[in-house]
Amino acid sequence: MSNNLPNQPLSGVRVVDFSRVLSGPYCTALLADMGAEVIKIESPAGDDYRHVAPFKNGESALFTQVNRGKKSVVVDLLTSEGQKAVRHLVTTADVVVENFRPGVAARLGIGWDELSVLNPSLVFLSISGFGQTGPWANKAAYDVIIQGLCGLMSVTGQPDGPPTLVGEAVADVVAGLFGAWALITALFERERKGGRNAAGRYIDLAMFDSMLSFMVTSTTSSLFTEETPVRVGNRHPLSAPFGCYAALDGYFSLAVLNNKLFSKLCKVIDAESLLNDDRFTTDSSRNQYESILRDHIEKWSRLRHVVDIISIFESEGVPCGPLLDVVQALSSEQVKSRNMLVPLEDHRLSPQCLVRQPAIFGGLSQVRLKHAPRLGEHTHEFIS
Repeated sequence: MSNNLPNQPLSGVRVVDFSRVLSGPYCTALLADMGAEVIKIESPAGDDYRHVAPFKNGESALFTQVNRGKKSVVVDLLTSEGQKAVRHLVTTADVVVENFRPGVAARLGIGWDELSVLNPSLVFLSISGFGQTGPWANKAAYDVIIQGLCGLMSVTGQPDGPPTLVGEAVADVVAGLFGAWALITALFERERKGGRNAAGRYIDLAMFDSMLSFMVTSTTSSLFTEETPVRVGNRHPLSAPFGCYAALDGYFSLAVLNNKLFSKLCKVIDAESLLNDDRFTTDSSRNQYESILRDHIEKWSRLRHVVDIISIFESEGVPCGPLLDVVQALSSEQVKSRNMLVPLEDHRLSPQCLVRQPAIFGGLSQVRLKHAPRLGEHTHEFIS
């Protein structure tokens, strides 16, 4: 995963990255993981994330996580000299990424219309809150705003409680994932058509659009039934029993999606009489009477410890799991066996690990991640 290895999938791909904060940087970090040379263009003040806690030895953890393996070039895009310098750099690039508000990149002289003339093979990704068009195009966009507008918060939380923010910057991260997917798709298309001798492509990606695409269960349910999805708490909105349940010393999750699994569940909790009850013959009917099923399950589970419940259900082939906190998840044997925590090559933070990108490519060894750059560390390498 170190981006200086010649056999990395994206070795030889140069990315000029004008993005900052999270959605764009997360996107380009995934490219850097796979060997792309990502040149991060920063203002003299640096990316806002450099100044966001938590810190370790003066380095921002969030900035380090999403800017690993990149190079930092400081350029003042508000000056003609700065604009000229980056336009020259873009002539050598395969990809440009920006996440300014619509119209800002063009005003800075680094928009698609100008840069594609200088480099016709360029693949150009614009990430914004609501896209380059539409009545919301110029609205300010942060994760909490997107979560509210796309409907995610309306289906998150307890039925009798308020709409709830998901405990992660999911809109930014999902947009970053879709951005990386879109760039690789466009680069593959260009390669098939002649590589750098072929025409590039412009990509308009909105965080709002990304979240609607991400919300498969809620949007599909709404479109097919014309009903408004509602908050259902810690359970699946369409299936039952499928959710979180209370034990003697904590909580556990169950995923029972068919009649065979439901039969096994009933056997385990000594409730086989439910198998002859018309209310529980299908997944849809079980969902309708979920509260009754919950009472039966928790009558049994509240007398037992989580570890014992998991052991019993797993021995019968019923999908289940304990509810871990983040520290427990990161320290689990599964994380260790999959080498999900990768050492970071950075004397400023040593010893320190980061969570790697999740795909394991056959034939590529998992090595150290390169450090996030110091502000302007590579300016003289690219700007004379």
